Amino acid sequence: MPFNAVFAHIIKKRLPRISKYASSPIVCQQEILKDLLDKARNTEFGSAHQFSTITTIESFKSQVPLSDYDALYPLIKKQIDGQPNVLWPGKTIWFAKSSGTSAKTSKLLPITSDSLYENHYAGGKDLLALYYKNHSNRKLYNAKHLIIGGSTKINTQKNNTKIGDLSAFIVENLPWWTEIRRTPKREIALMDDWEEKLHKMANATINENICIVAGMPSWTLVLLEKVLEITGKKHIHEVWPNLELYIHGGMNIEPYMERFNKILPLPKMNYVQSYNSSEGYFGLQDRKNEDDMLLLTDAQVFFEFIPMDQFKELKSENVIGLEAIEIGVDYAIVISTSAGLWRYIIGDTIQFTSIKPYRFQVTGRTTHFINAFGEKTIITHVEKALTKAARNQEVYIADFTVAPYYSSEKGSGGHEWVIALENREQLNTELFESAIDDNMKAINDDYQGKRKGNINMLKPKFNYVEKGVFDLWLKSKNKLGGQHKIPRVQNDRLMIEELLDLNGKTQGNS
Repeated sequence: MPFNAVFAHIIKKRLPRISKYASSPIVCQQEILKDLLDKARNTEFGSAHQFSTITTIESFKSQVPLSDYDALYPLIKKQIDGQPNVLWPGKTIWFAKSSGTSAKTSKLLPITSDSLYENHYAGGKDLLALYYKNHSNRKLYNAKHLIIGGSTKINTQKNNTKIGDLSAFIVENLPWWTEIRRTPKREIALMDDWEEKLHKMANATINENICIVAGMPSWTLVLLEKVLEITGKKHIHEVWPNLELYIHGGMNIEPYMERFNKILPLPKMNYVQSYNSSEGYFGLQDRKNEDDMLLLTDAQVFFEFIPMDQFKELKSENVIGLEAIEIGVDYAIVISTSAGLWRYIIGDTIQFTSIKPYRFQVTGRTTHFINAFGEKTIITHVEKALTKAARNQEVYIADFTVAPYYSSEKGSGGHEWVIALENREQLNTELFESAIDDNMKAINDDYQGKRKGNINMLKPKFNYVEKGVFDLWLKSKNKLGGQHKIPRVQNDRLMIEELLDLNGKTQGNS
């Protein structure tokens, strides 16, 4: 049976739907909000906020308060305990452990059948449909798809509710026609021990015909390098000659692209970005050779936005709809979804790159910034500065983070970097560090102003560590694995002090 031809025919049927939400996003959003309110009107939350009387977006904003995890947790806890009809109709039995970088403990976020199938799976199908449109004569269904998911298996509670990583629920509930092409086997994919899982995953897939790899860039590189170590090959295409698509998300791939290009050197390799979090699937890359993403306005998520210069005052009047956004402005995302998250501030920030259609880039986190000296530094600033400096010296970034340091002697301070490089032996430290500082000045006007004359901000400090130090830090937080990531910027020194302490202990034991 010509499976690939059938798959290509079916997946391309999604293109008219994608065209509709790309060309008529405001209409789609209005329909989504109405549908969400209609379905949830008789839930505990819907009754408390009189969903049945909401007829406009304005009344929705006035009757339903903004929320975060702490605000919704008492209701989520009721669902975890087995109570039905709380935030969404019926009994919610799936709860995703969020991999958030800021929280000391993982959040448990509800997943419903509606959100899993009509949001998470819908986004994945749309991504493949657009890939087939942008790359003719693809034969992805003839080979295997390697999914590098999280490290937490699904744990069933006494009342039959289940807790695990989002990727675990996605893998467990895949339709048969997708499952037969996925690798490795579920018993490996859902393993809890990440280090053992990496080893078994590499050994289980080296003889497979892989055409798609999906996962977070940092952990994907760890797996690919493990495959090269086991096989003794120089390039991944020597192991998987038909590999053509890498689907990435969860973090910026740019700091890692030099390493990807080294081990995946063939020009046929394609990279596609998706924005699929525990809270929902929000966007996907719809164009070749562009790094922004199309906003999914017809996937059971209603979007609102808070300009970051107004984020400190969480007032409803500061929240705007899609029709009011401006290009180049940082916004915090507010979502209402079929998972039962109502006007929920997810903690990510984005900038729109276009409004016809609505495309955007993820710029950081509402809680991840450095403003110790008025420099207003966010994640994208440090990623771009470091990436450019590393590329010019042809060194490969493994991991990094930045935090402020303070000089009691001079009454000011600056930024302190902890960086792990793959090939530090060829690094010209003086040029590298000077380039990072210069790049930061060029990217961030506030940084440049504060650095002038070394008065408000001193020169940055740099520490170089083995990449294993970052892994040790994640392991100490019980966050070692495929969905967890290193915070890039912190406004306090807690994490950086822990990293430097671990580095000292590692060197002391060597």
